[in-house]
Amino acid sequence: MKVIVEPENHILELFKIKSVKALLNRLQLYPFQALVIRDNQLLTPDEKLFPNDTVIIRKVVSRG
Repeated sequence: MKVIVEPENHILELFKIKSVKALLNRLQLYPFQALVIRDNQLLTPDEKLFPNDTVIIRKVVSRG
């Protein structure tokens, strides 16, 4: 699976990731710290991911 991490624009190739939650865990992120996008749609932590997916991780920062 190809993962693009924004705003850094890092491109990662990850294997054996089956869900959004597992992907966030691998990247050491909590669900409230990032948006996960596939095909211009937001994904929830329970959604399945597939080996041929390209996913964007857009980090969210609150500057209260």
